[in-house]
Amino acid sequence: MALELISFPICPFVQRAVITLLQKGVDFDIKHIDLANKPDWFLAISPLGKVPVLRIDGDTVLFESTAINEYIDETTEPRMLPDDPVERARARAWIGFAGTLLSDVMTLTTAAEEREFAAAEATLFTHIQQLEDNVDPKPFYLGDRFSLVDSTIAPVFMRLEWVMARRPLRKLADMPRVAAWSKTLLELPSVRKSVREDWDDLLFDHLCNKGSILTRPIP
Repeated sequence: MALELISFPICPFVQRAVITLLQKGVDFDIKHIDLANKPDWFLAISPLGKVPVLRIDGDTVLFESTAINEYIDETTEPRMLPDDPVERARARAWIGFAGTLLSDVMTLTTAAEEREFAAAEATLFTHIQQLEDNVDPKPFYLGDRFSLVDSTIAPVFMRLEWVMARRPLRKLADMPRVAAWSKTLLELPSVRKSVREDWDDLLFDHLCNKGSILTRPIP
């Protein structure tokens, strides 16, 4: 089975699939495109013009990161969702919740003004508090077993780490479960290697173009 992942270098949704593939040790190729200048062949296989897209054996195409991750999980070992139907549904619910967190982080990182940044930070930490109160990783979502919840939320934690290198988010210190989970995931080779070596610079340049306050000196 030949797998090719169509990517944009700083896309967190692509990163979810890359983490899953690396964690499982699955061979794959990755092809980066410019989302500002999408090639016709890509538009022909991506219904919404978004990444990631997974090509299987050159012709079968899957889109949407959650669907791609579940396909990878169902066709390779070890499995990364619980066997129990209730626990599997609960894991899928937290995967959906991670999408909300990612949206919060993207709003935060693209904020152009202090008031906008403060509002985005408040929304983000309201949701992170819900994660803190309801999930107890030891050290992963499923205890000692890495799961699709972990691969889905790791890009959120990586972007929070990037933000905090530029501007402290002090509320995270009051959330020990989330802080410990983030530290565990960000130390994994599958997470660190899920982005290009120039990812930090690429993200900074992208946010510069968005006018983000995170690319300006703190007053």
